Amino acid sequence: MQKISDLLQKFPRWAALGAGALSAYGFAPWGLWPLTLVCFALLMHLITKAQNAKRAFMLGWLFGVGHFAFGNQWIAVAFTFQAAMPIWLGYIAVLGLALYLAVYPALATCGAYWIGRTITNNFRSSRAGGSDEIKGTADTLPLIFAFAGLWIITEWLRSWVFTGYVWNPLSVITVSMPYVAQTASVIGTYGLSAIVILTVGGVYQFAALRTQAVSGERTKGRWASYTVGGVLLCILVATAVIGRFSLWGEDDRSAAAHAQAVTVTVVQPNISQSDKYALGYDAVNFAKLAMNSRPLPDQGPRLILWPEAAIPDYLEEGYPYRYYQGQPGDSAAGSRARLTTLMGDGDVLVTGANRLVIEKGRLVAARNSASAMDAYGQLLGHYDKAHLVPYGEYLPMPWLLQRLGLARLVPGSLDFWPGPGPQTMTVSVNDKPVKIGLQICYEMVFSGEVVDRKNRPDFIFNPSNDAWFGDVGPPQHLAQARLRAMEEGLPVVRATPTGISAIIDADGRIVKSLPLGIDGRIDARLPRAKAPTLFAHFGNIIPLTLAGILILLALLPLARRRGKG
Repeated sequence: MQKISDLLQKFPRWAALGAGALSAYGFAPWGLWPLTLVCFALLMHLITKAQNAKRAFMLGWLFGVGHFAFGNQWIAVAFTFQAAMPIWLGYIAVLGLALYLAVYPALATCGAYWIGRTITNNFRSSRAGGSDEIKGTADTLPLIFAFAGLWIITEWLRSWVFTGYVWNPLSVITVSMPYVAQTASVIGTYGLSAIVILTVGGVYQFAALRTQAVSGERTKGRWASYTVGGVLLCILVATAVIGRFSLWGEDDRSAAAHAQAVTVTVVQPNISQSDKYALGYDAVNFAKLAMNSRPLPDQGPRLILWPEAAIPDYLEEGYPYRYYQGQPGDSAAGSRARLTTLMGDGDVLVTGANRLVIEKGRLVAARNSASAMDAYGQLLGHYDKAHLVPYGEYLPMPWLLQRLGLARLVPGSLDFWPGPGPQTMTVSVNDKPVKIGLQICYEMVFSGEVVDRKNRPDFIFNPSNDAWFGDVGPPQHLAQARLRAMEEGLPVVRATPTGISAIIDADGRIVKSLPLGIDGRIDARLPRAKAPTLFAHFGNIIPLTLAGILILLALLPLARRRGKG
């Protein structure tokens, strides 16, 4: 192991960059999570050997560049569907995004190094005749605790700074380990990321101490280090136990009585993004939607769920006539009447369909919406997407970027306006009220921001268009939706045009799904909601509190030292 350490010290920057790139392969669709753990252990080793805080920041930043560049490679695929911009610009966008996102792990590594080194220097100054370098790994313990706490904070910051982009938080690698991932119901996604880091830190601490023992080195505080390292490993066991008991959680009885009786039909038409706006393909798209939506023999009232932007028609009355031209009946009523032909008595359809913002007779913006309609063509309500995608649904600084030849990814020049945030829509299916929480597309990745806590839904519907993102983006999106189900104790239903559409129960387990690249439907009973989880009650207050506790634990040796002084 010493030879490996020496080799890493010769090329620390390349090691950090390579480890970051490899760490991304713990996410879906690859699922190589042990490789991610090894890469984070390597990052910890590089930080402990850094010469100063500036070097620690640089190593964390290089790790982040590799991590986010490979983890977000699917973004480049989206540029192949936008004729206004060259395809090669997609790879520039991925790299540019990675250069920015890498700042967050860099802040965590720099802060952890500073805390660890400050404590080490304080102990060094108290030792008479102390050498310039303290042997042993006792100084890594504050670094591990600080790194875990600061990682929570930086992931949380990543969720809202500059509108937020928190795709693939570290804890997503645990989705394939149900007992571990269920801890998100208590401490949330960001708290679970800290558990991953603490686990890596515990293993790294034991490995370091074992290497020193084999080489015959005697280090001060070895047994204390063994003890704390053991505690870190016990955290993983405790996490699994908490997760196991979470799987035994009770159903939400107030929701179970009617949610259990609701049948849903999830439709996946399999229209690719390249064909979606092609001349004549709106008819093909609707034909596939219709084929997979009509009631089966002896099928009772259903909730029919269509993907984001499933149809180009405007369903709402009140727009100038020119906006309805070309759709059935040249009117909103005509389009709704066509939809009713696919529905049985008592059915309710929820579909993605854009809405317009008209002010003083002038079109000023659009909204990415989901609209609900009954079998008589009556609109029951709307939800407007609140967390819009920069460069996708609107172009920041258009006065500059348009002059540089840039355009948003969604066709058209009209920007979308955001809605008010999480809302619950209540509809009646088979004479029973069903509360639907709606989150459109990548809104689903924002932990703690997907549910109206004052009006808890029976399930979360996530209409999405993952056709933009090739073969890598959709399974990553699905994994994050599963974490939301665990956190909130609510079922999640995803409808996408090309996959992966799925019904997910309140424990994050996939009940039924449609894979990428096929058209089809899912007919199933809506899973029951569970009683509100601890995270559902308090949200991200819990992981942020955990972050504070971990940082205080990191600083505890310093406080004890000053107390003795």
